[in-house]
Amino acid sequence: MRGQPPVVWHRAEGFQVYDAWGNQWIDWSSGVLIANAGHGRPEIVAAIERQADEQLLTSFSFANEPRARLVERLASLLPEPLRKIFLFTTGSEAVECAIKLCRTFGVRTGGRSKHVIVSFENAFHGRTLGAQLAGGIPELKEWIVNPDPGFVQVPFPDGFRTRDTSFDLFERTLREHGIEPANVAGVILETYQGGSAAFAPPRYMQALRQWATGHKALLVMDEIQAGFGRTGRLWGFEHYGVTPDLAVFGKGISSSLPLAAVAGRPDVLDLYPPLSMTSSHAGNPLCCAAALASIDIVVRERLAERAAETGALLHRRLDALAARCPRIGCVAGKGLVAGLACVAQGSHEPDAGLAFDIVRRAMEKGVLMFAPVGYGHATVKICPPLVITEDALNESVDALEEALTEAVHAAAAGA
Repeated sequence: MRGQPPVVWHRAEGFQVYDAWGNQWIDWSSGVLIANAGHGRPEIVAAIERQADEQLLTSFSFANEPRARLVERLASLLPEPLRKIFLFTTGSEAVECAIKLCRTFGVRTGGRSKHVIVSFENAFHGRTLGAQLAGGIPELKEWIVNPDPGFVQVPFPDGFRTRDTSFDLFERTLREHGIEPANVAGVILETYQGGSAAFAPPRYMQALRQWATGHKALLVMDEIQAGFGRTGRLWGFEHYGVTPDLAVFGKGISSSLPLAAVAGRPDVLDLYPPLSMTSSHAGNPLCCAAALASIDIVVRERLAERAAETGALLHRRLDALAARCPRIGCVAGKGLVAGLACVAQGSHEPDAGLAFDIVRRAMEKGVLMFAPVGYGHATVKICPPLVITEDALNESVDALEEALTEAVHAAAAGA
């Protein structure tokens, strides 16, 4: 658990984090994109307390009212055909479920050869076995030793690391790997890549949707970082004008306690009979109560719309900053998520040292981010709670600019 800026969290409220010694920070981490509705929201705390007072803290796979209300609420907010919901505890667990459903659907509809899972380079889907097989970061897979040949990665069309953003690249890469489209069971991708905040072009995603439908493959959107208003839309995939067959959620679903979900087509979610996909803590009543309260806040306070408005300010300022500083190779993201790709002088190669120095200096100036992520560990990730004010956003971007300027000068001086 080491490696983050040296801040000992004591309490957090709204968009601010406090330690026990009187220091406070504007939070640009959201506790790794969890606190969409803000830290410590009284409505969420009260919902947890009410449920705890009922003395129902767990129910395994037996029904409980908060679980039933939550899946009903989610289904009412999601577009067709995402009508059925299965709850889990972590995002990795939900991704594992989606992979299992893809392969099961493929084999049942196309035979045992229809089992290939296509995912994307530089993707992150979690740290469990299936999630890391689907992930696109080679060093995270070294421990697996014998990777499953039924998992294949293609380039992600971000326009920066991958200049070719045409859908032809997707089809060409499959051919190069010797993959027949008829053998693809599912395609899984993050709505935006977590390591860079990069989105694919809408035309690419629309072509991918048509391709998956035409080849009877399931399209899975990993919304774990993107859902619940983060990108300026309630669901990140709305930016593409497509709807997946399966969507995976987590993090911002509750703004607090551990909870995740898979939403999908009824014919896919019903592939397994009762008692065959149980999970000990799935649909925990406390977590479901927290999620219901958080979703109510996101919808009632129009936090997706607010993220779009505040995010427009954020991205204007970041774009202007990058235009003045060639050590920022790319600014990616939408709404209240952004990634600054730090590069070495005169190249596109990642500069992890510069990125971490920016994060450290920003922390010393009162803006808290988690350690750099993504390709080469050189992306500075910006993801404040959706309740951040414009004044606080401007103040924190000012601090970022100071941190960046100092870090660049220190790098030039060899400090």
